[in-house]
Amino acid sequence: MLFMTRLIISLGLCCTFMACRAQTPSKWYTPFPYTHTKVAEGDSAMVVSAHPLATQTGIDILRKGGNAIDAAIAVHFALAVVYPQAGNIGGGGFMLYLPKDGNPVSLDFREKAPAAATEKMYLDSAGQVIAQKSRYGPLASAVPGSVDGMWKAHQRFGKLNWGELIQPAVDLARKGYQITTQEAENLNREKRMFVRNSSIVPDFVKFDDWKAGDWLLQRDLANTLDRISADGRAGFYEGATAALLQHEMEAKGGLITTQDLANYSSTWRKPLEFDHNGYHVITMGPPSSGGILLEQMLGMIAPYPITQYGFHSAAAVHLMAEAERRAYADRAQYLGDPDFVKIPVKGLLDSAYLAKRMASFNDKKSTESANLGPGIPKESEETTHFVVIDTDGNAVSITTTLNDTYGCRTVVAGAGFILNNQMDDFSAKPGASNLYGAVGGKANAIAGNKRPLSSMTPTLITQNNKIWMALGTPGGTTIPTSVFQVLVNVWYFGMTLPEAVQAKRFHHQWRPDHISIEEGALPEAVMQSLEKMGHIIQPRTPIGRVEAVMRLPNGHWQGVADTRGDDTTQGY
Repeated sequence: MLFMTRLIISLGLCCTFMACRAQTPSKWYTPFPYTHTKVAEGDSAMVVSAHPLATQTGIDILRKGGNAIDAAIAVHFALAVVYPQAGNIGGGGFMLYLPKDGNPVSLDFREKAPAAATEKMYLDSAGQVIAQKSRYGPLASAVPGSVDGMWKAHQRFGKLNWGELIQPAVDLARKGYQITTQEAENLNREKRMFVRNSSIVPDFVKFDDWKAGDWLLQRDLANTLDRISADGRAGFYEGATAALLQHEMEAKGGLITTQDLANYSSTWRKPLEFDHNGYHVITMGPPSSGGILLEQMLGMIAPYPITQYGFHSAAAVHLMAEAERRAYADRAQYLGDPDFVKIPVKGLLDSAYLAKRMASFNDKKSTESANLGPGIPKESEETTHFVVIDTDGNAVSITTTLNDTYGCRTVVAGAGFILNNQMDDFSAKPGASNLYGAVGGKANAIAGNKRPLSSMTPTLITQNNKIWMALGTPGGTTIPTSVFQVLVNVWYFGMTLPEAVQAKRFHHQWRPDHISIEEGALPEAVMQSLEKMGHIIQPRTPIGRVEAVMRLPNGHWQGVADTRGDDTTQGY
């Protein structure tokens, strides 16, 4: 009743304005219904993203003479408008970039905890986790990194004018676009949460249910994007936008200050690189766990004849799930922000260590997670991903996120963007699980200015020193296993890239101790065999939305967009 009273009062104050902004068709023509192209081929360039308008934006920038970084920046800001559940300026992520004739680089624009954050901030007086506090409202938000990350990438590698890259997003926000069926369903489901966690009724809420084809206008967001376009990084981390963000924090009990914003800086890091199956893999190291998990899982299955087992056979799923189980146990113990904790990366990836981790593997029986802890190495589900290959062969793979769908459900009043809930990616206390069921320890404890552990796994793969594949996916803790399975599908089961991406997926993350499977992923006989081995099978909603580009034998690029969403690929 309290919610409905507040909603009616709030909407009553602005219903006329909202009716105009949400339902009046813009004079700017946007083709609808959109064409969702899932497989495309081009001899020059390719873009794959979570929304057809964002993909088109990237292609337009490439055709104007922009490079892969320019197109990626334009796609990123377009997704902040047309894919609000994960596209963002209020979140963060990771970028991998491989110049055609240069060395790979990775950019960490992961969010940071506010300076005032403390290790026990989400515990009650009895020391128990208050899960809602790290998931909803401004207290759940870490300091956003997306704008700083895009700015740094442009300053180092960009070719076109910065403002030219932001303008498509400004137009989409101010002039409006028509939402898809999936977006309409998501916004209707989250209506109460937006009102409850924001100090104003945001553009994403209206009286009637949203329907596919409804126009969404975001004028406050357009104004924020205008400031970013004009002033670069300062347009977000200083001035009016910073003041509006701090006001939202004060109104709803968050911790981020204008000083936190001014102090934020994304970081260039050395990518994680390794060889597997005749290919060179370039992926993301800490504070993402994704690259380490990917190398561990591929290394653990390498000695076994998985090709002979066959795709989604009981033997193959059992082997892969057991490798996943062991890798995620290590994740919980050792991984965190490398600026705060020492991570035994070489030890975790040592071939002898991986063989030792699999020494307890039984091909007839599952390993109980309760009896399997992390090893002892020696020292030596909402996110979005997009891929861009430009005409010179430069490749960009970016995963960016608000963490949960629509982050903490707080829209900054007057600024129009959604804040993340990345604080939930920290370990609220050792052994406690987060939104995705992941368990963490001291290495990932909350501390001011620290980055939370991530699962994002943007990946680039080369063959003979030339880019061969670029891929990644959203999906929280299922990200590394989704990338892992796509690569296994191609390398070991002989699938084409479209077959590998669209194949049903499964996931094991040590705790909870079960194999999550998409509906229809495994035949009944296979599930029965796995259960006889001791596995618990848990059906779930779709896993990930992989975006991938691969070089074909004829030298052309093949882009593949996941059928699990509105994802679209386009090339020329």
